[in-house]
Amino acid sequence: MVRCYPASDIFTLVDLLSDEQRARIGGASVQTSFIQRLPFVRKQYRSYLPLFPLAIEQFDLSEYDLVLSSNFAVAKGVVTSCEQLHVSYTHTPIRYAWEMQFQYLREAGLERGVRSGLARAIMHYLRRYDVSTANRVDVYLANSAYVARRIWKAYRRKSTVVYPPVYTDRFKAVSDKDDYYLTASRLVPYKRVRMIVEAFNQMPDKRLVVFGGGPELNSIRRMAGPNVDVMGHQPFEVLKSYMERAQAFVYAAQEDFGIVAVEAQACGTPVIAYGKGGVQETVIDGETGLLYTHQSAEALRAAVTRFEQERDRFEPERLRHHAERFSVDRFTAQFEHLVSQAWDVFQKERRNEALEGFHFDLLEA
Repeated sequence: MVRCYPASDIFTLVDLLSDEQRARIGGASVQTSFIQRLPFVRKQYRSYLPLFPLAIEQFDLSEYDLVLSSNFAVAKGVVTSCEQLHVSYTHTPIRYAWEMQFQYLREAGLERGVRSGLARAIMHYLRRYDVSTANRVDVYLANSAYVARRIWKAYRRKSTVVYPPVYTDRFKAVSDKDDYYLTASRLVPYKRVRMIVEAFNQMPDKRLVVFGGGPELNSIRRMAGPNVDVMGHQPFEVLKSYMERAQAFVYAAQEDFGIVAVEAQACGTPVIAYGKGGVQETVIDGETGLLYTHQSAEALRAAVTRFEQERDRFEPERLRHHAERFSVDRFTAQFEHLVSQAWDVFQKERRNEALEGFHFDLLEA
């Protein structure tokens, strides 16, 4: 988004960017919320979740004509006036407060007790806040059709799909593959990496390599069999090399979009994925990968068996060509076009003295 509008100023709850990450936003001005100054924010900022709605509303954006929010929790809640256009690129309604609430409670051990009651109260508060701020947005852009359906379910607002930018030019299609499977993810419960490791523990003749860090890293290392290599967090070049040479990339999460599955295809590496969520829009079953229908180790093992029977049908260059549909250039062109279109409608309607019928339904996918 900054690449589209390099003169923009950035407002964010917290700024924890590394020097490498900061290079991507160039010289953009970054203003943080009061949460940045709270104790232990670098490691514990998620603990301040109940303060996020208050913090986002403290930004004074009154000098800007156009406000673009990148939203997965509270960013769409910024306060704007009728003289400002607010376009929200929404990655999901607050997932842990909506359809994934019970999964989060279960995985966090918060199904019963006082702490469970407190967590449920916070999620209730977040749902009410999320709905109450839905109409602060003039135009919704969704990062997948799956997310667009969730936006409609939660907010009853229409949105236009703009797939996220994937840096496909960082990868090359490799046809000479090695004898291992790969998964890469943050090691948190909903990614279901433990399920992947469990499946490969039951297939000792097949090697799995696991990349990623997170709270489940140590427990996954303990449960991994001798055919499973848990690499933890590694530099990008190491991950890239493994991804380009893997037999297949294994995926078990129900994601909003799933950038890493597209990166794998940019390497000419087929994807074996749980067939729910955004992956249905990025992986063509039987052409660029295989989708399995149940989020279980048994279903994954069956998918791996099927893959080994059909692996010759997956052509690296064809996978690479498919991945290019999600490139950075495609994103910037589409994003700029839709924002420009929304601005033109906004200006036209703002000049119209009769405000009846003010809408943004002219946006098309």
